[in-house]
Amino acid sequence: MSMAEVLPPQYDPRAVEAELYRRAEARGYFHADPASGREPYTIVIPPPNVTAALHMGHGLNNTVQDVLIRWRRMQGREALWMPGTDHAGIATQNVVERQLAKEGHTRFDLGRDAFVVRVWAWVGSTEANILDQLRAIGCSCDWERTRFTLDEGLSRAVREAFVRLHEKGLIYRGNRIIHWCPRCLTALSDEEAEPEHVAGKLYHLRYPLVGGGGHLVVATTRPETMLGDTAVVVHPEDDRYRHLVGSEVELPLTGRRIPVLADLHVDPEFGTGAVKVTPAHDPNDFEIAGRLGLPSMNVFTAEAALNDQVPEEFRGLDRFEARQRVAARLAEQGLLERIEEHEHTVPHCYRCGTVVEPRLSEQWFVRMRPLAEPALAAYRDGRVRFTPERYGNTYEQWLENIRDWCISRQLWWGHRIPVWYCRTPGCGETVVARQDPTHCTRCGNASLEQDPDVLDTWFSSWLWPFSTLGWPDSTPELPVFYPNSTLVSAYDILFFWIARMIMAGLEFVGDVPFRDVYVTGLVRDHLGRKMSKSLGNGIDPIEVVGLFGADALRYTVVAGAAAGTDQRLNYQDLESTFAPGRNFANKLWNAGRFAVMNLGGGQRISLDAVRGQLELADRWVLSRLAHAITETTDHLERFRLNDAIGTVYAFFWRDLADWYLEASKPRLYGDMGDASRDAARATLAEVLDSVLRLLHPFMPFITETVWDRLPRTESAPDSLVVAAWPVARPEWSDPAAERQFEGLRDAIGAVRNIRTEYMIPPAQRVRLQVGDAPPELREALASEARMLHDLARVEKVVFGRADGEIGASAVLRSGAELFVPLAGVLDLERERTRLQDELAHIAGLLRGTEGKLGNDSFVARAPAEVVERERTKLASYREQHDKLASKLAALEGSA
Repeated sequence: MSMAEVLPPQYDPRAVEAELYRRAEARGYFHADPASGREPYTIVIPPPNVTAALHMGHGLNNTVQDVLIRWRRMQGREALWMPGTDHAGIATQNVVERQLAKEGHTRFDLGRDAFVVRVWAWVGSTEANILDQLRAIGCSCDWERTRFTLDEGLSRAVREAFVRLHEKGLIYRGNRIIHWCPRCLTALSDEEAEPEHVAGKLYHLRYPLVGGGGHLVVATTRPETMLGDTAVVVHPEDDRYRHLVGSEVELPLTGRRIPVLADLHVDPEFGTGAVKVTPAHDPNDFEIAGRLGLPSMNVFTAEAALNDQVPEEFRGLDRFEARQRVAARLAEQGLLERIEEHEHTVPHCYRCGTVVEPRLSEQWFVRMRPLAEPALAAYRDGRVRFTPERYGNTYEQWLENIRDWCISRQLWWGHRIPVWYCRTPGCGETVVARQDPTHCTRCGNASLEQDPDVLDTWFSSWLWPFSTLGWPDSTPELPVFYPNSTLVSAYDILFFWIARMIMAGLEFVGDVPFRDVYVTGLVRDHLGRKMSKSLGNGIDPIEVVGLFGADALRYTVVAGAAAGTDQRLNYQDLESTFAPGRNFANKLWNAGRFAVMNLGGGQRISLDAVRGQLELADRWVLSRLAHAITETTDHLERFRLNDAIGTVYAFFWRDLADWYLEASKPRLYGDMGDASRDAARATLAEVLDSVLRLLHPFMPFITETVWDRLPRTESAPDSLVVAAWPVARPEWSDPAAERQFEGLRDAIGAVRNIRTEYMIPPAQRVRLQVGDAPPELREALASEARMLHDLARVEKVVFGRADGEIGASAVLRSGAELFVPLAGVLDLERERTRLQDELAHIAGLLRGTEGKLGNDSFVARAPAEVVERERTKLASYREQHDKLASKLAALEGSA
């Protein structure tokens, strides 16, 4: 684009964004070179799942990452933003299975290999779309390095990690109670079983004592599981039941007898003090059974229907139907003592929302305690920092109470577990290998069968910070870009992903994967609800980009959310939600367009060349710019991105656009001579250039478009993407100029207020009398007559106050007194009449409200909010009455 080209009157983001992005990507601006020698700065993207389009959570998270990457790139760092996507095992398989269901098929109809081919085909269409959506919101990723958690390199890393942990005894296979999703037909980790509060029922069941003599009462929220009970336990010191330990009870509906046993872990104060034990369907009961040597009896199918282990009348019933049937049968036999309403927490599958079933199952696990201890130490000694800090406490508490991680999933899509079982009779060897074995390492036979399960999706994701850099190979990138610098992620995957990555980095590479963790909040709707498809309250970021531009979206999500704080966006009113970002872009465009038209063509005038010609407004705005640069940089260093954009916004809008541009227009037009014009041009070019650089990480498209047209220095780069981050020059700091200009701004603001209050016509000039002015303000008012004339329509300034004149006055923050004579400016008699009429009207309203509130009956009987509303009105009427009385007094010469 030509620098001399004038910007169009209106900014149209659709006309520039795609082309600007294509140009930057084609020029290689986003590519990081490990051999550059520059200090690295690395972020790995939290890889979005390939299951769906981006949502506003991605919009927030990826905008934050891009702000940090663009800022560090401008600071001269070798900035690598590693992109990629996640294969998302359960979620992706669910999507493709639903597609098959619409076609009247299941994955079993296709078979494993054909089903996986079908999933790969679907992923091929969605992954490219997701990456293009990231481009659309401006993400400056190193696309040449794009990775996928199931690509060849990462698959090799997954196998290497599994084998290493297995060799150290940190991966094992065992029978344990796990969370089971009967919809997805797979095991889940503790973190994938999300607790939800539900209004349930507590059933009190009677178990008759064998031989008569009464019964024991046990309580459960899941009476259908009693069909799998193998004991009742009590505390050994509980006097109510001590005599029953060693006896038996009849297990209703089953014809079985089960023992009454003692266990120290029973709380005699909870419920009846007697606990039914179902080892195959409750984790606590499983632990009790292990201590007491009790058998486990699985009474559910994988789909959570009752199986052949239960009496025939219950077989095949869904668990919830069985719950009602069992309760009814117990009631018929007089063995259901009572049912209570009971609110409690029930785990649900994090992907499909189905109620999870505790199930005894043989699965693969990672021993987490040995991995958690180094990760705890890394946080405690400061090698990993969290912003906000409170999430460090959450991280610490989770690691202190960590349990082993169930990593096997009964799925077909994902990393197949690298374990083979020898089927040769009499052998039974288990082979764990990095490469597919051709024969058994024990018997030499080729009769091997691979474990059918796949690994938890997070098992590949926890390797992401180093597997994407080539681990386990020794690559040029790994020593340069690892550890990463910053991780940006929402708090809802603190345990799923962030903590596990820290453990993996320490275990496999010997160092933490990143130094700083910036935790974002979640994006919610205007009612505070999490956005979801089921609620229909989501916002499509690509729709926002189409309507308002990427910069408006980016501004909105960054300006509206502090670190770790949830953000609310109104999906029902996109206009008001994203209008502030669009309005800011328009303001920036208008200022840039004015500057381009008034800075002249050719090379920029250097500030150093006009140093001796700088006027008060120039020195003031440069000093204010120095503050803005320092504060913005400090906010970014501290991950206060919302404060950073707020600082630039305030400087641009209030200082540069509203004041400096307005004050400098006569100079830029040449009305004040060539020297003044050149000083204003040099100052405006420098300040606007710096503002565009400060804003570029936040709003890359409009800033690049405007900056492209500004006059440049000889050393300027071809793009703002690779331009240097601004640094405040010491000589810009000018506290005296700031005080003088602020005093001038106060005076102009006070005169404008007087003109508004007294409805002085815009074309009408006024005189200004100033008393008790400090020397700096007196000097500024005397030297800046043109600014007073243009911005406040002041035709003359007189120092001192003439007695007896009628007019309006104001006191500035400096203590100076301003007085604007109104004789000859207004028709004083007409203005007095107007004020008297207004005063009489307000006085009537005031009397009526005082009378209402003085009525004890009204105050006692009216609703509290009505009384409070009347009191608010009273305060407002009194304030209006006092102002009108003061103005009237001033016009009568007695002020």
